[in-house]
Amino acid sequence: MNLHELFKRVQKKMSPAQVVIASFFGVIAIGSILLMLPVSHQPGIRVSPIDAAFTATSAVCVTGLVTLVTATTWSLFGKVVILCLIQIGGLSLGTVFTYFLIHIGKKVGLKDRLTIQAGFNIDDMGGMVRMVIMVIRGTFIIEGVAAVLLAAFFLSKNYIWYDALFYGIFHAVSAFCNAGFDIIGDVSLEGYVGSPFINIVIMSLIVFGGIGFSVWRDIVGKIRYKVRPAVKKKFPLSLHSKFAIITTVVLILVGTLYFWMSESNNPETLGKLDASDKWMAALFQSVTLRTAGFASIPQAGLSEASKLVSSILMLIGGSPGGTAGGIKTVTIAILFCSVSSTLKGYQRITAFKRSIPETILRKALSIVIIMLSLWIGGTLLLSLAEQSSVFPYTSVDLLFEVASALGTVGLTTGITPHLSVIGKAIIMLCMFVGRIGPLAIILSLVKRTNQVNEKILYPYENVMIG
Repeated sequence: MNLHELFKRVQKKMSPAQVVIASFFGVIAIGSILLMLPVSHQPGIRVSPIDAAFTATSAVCVTGLVTLVTATTWSLFGKVVILCLIQIGGLSLGTVFTYFLIHIGKKVGLKDRLTIQAGFNIDDMGGMVRMVIMVIRGTFIIEGVAAVLLAAFFLSKNYIWYDALFYGIFHAVSAFCNAGFDIIGDVSLEGYVGSPFINIVIMSLIVFGGIGFSVWRDIVGKIRYKVRPAVKKKFPLSLHSKFAIITTVVLILVGTLYFWMSESNNPETLGKLDASDKWMAALFQSVTLRTAGFASIPQAGLSEASKLVSSILMLIGGSPGGTAGGIKTVTIAILFCSVSSTLKGYQRITAFKRSIPETILRKALSIVIIMLSLWIGGTLLLSLAEQSSVFPYTSVDLLFEVASALGTVGLTTGITPHLSVIGKAIIMLCMFVGRIGPLAIILSLVKRTNQVNEKILYPYENVMIG
């Protein structure tokens, strides 16, 4: 039985959401096995099964939390395995597999399209094949250009040409997929905090990958109509794209201003930098919280208030249908629109001269409540699991760690390598839920009925709130 037949057989027995979950599980399992092989480690280093599984989960879920230093633990083969896991995890196996089917001339059936739809979290099933082609080609173009730029940068820092090339490719893929893995050392990008070039390239990749592929589709469509004067039809951005772009910009700007104000006098973070570098570091900190996980300042040095604000921003995450995790920007935008419409006395939720269905609001509320519950519950479980730990940490550090995992960010205040086996398992579960999405996982586990209850209308009764 070849891979195509196996995938088709799995599709017949599972719902699209279950196929997505099973594919992530499968890639993590294969990655764990490969990382346990002696050829994946540096000479003299032994890796336990839990650390191999943790690294594979972090890579496939594009998080970046690690229990072992990536640069010094893994051999070239191990780093290539991690790189492949990041790429597959960022795009999802369904997308990669569908692109493969297209190029070998196989028919992309309804189940394949539904799987892609579930992977991208898109309601409209039209143009799925074109979407896959655009995503794969766009991804490789962006990563390719960035890899060349980063390779040139590392070459200018006296790296050997083949090391510079591999460093460029690895960090381009890691940044675009919002993974946060680096092979520079154990301090991420802290050594380049004052380098505008590498900061701008990495931040651009983070935003491109985290903004969402459906936003790509809208922007590409708008550009095509702009460059064709003969076409009179307008191509406005969808409400989703407007929400994603505006919310992303607002969160980045607000986060930059906050970190500049709160950390400028902190000698452990921005206080040790020049004025221009302070703004660059504050901007990078705000952007990387969009679920990227690279760090240009030590996260352990942040004030307790900044750690809490960072946790909230990480939990929000990036935009739907991209490489980012978390609650998602559009979900937060829907809630703000609901509050705004309520305060204005509107009967419907409105934004940009459009009405938003109440089903979307219920979905947004469900996601927020589930994620907040997971955040608090995960923190409580982690605190119980790490009671005997000799590593010094605060409750805010645990909140930060769990938020980083659920938002698939990868930033840490330093406690990840010191986690117990149970603690690692908790963080692995949080990373998986954050990448797939809590609502998708819950719905995949709930058996669909014939929806008889949907046809029963119960009488309304008011309740007091507020």
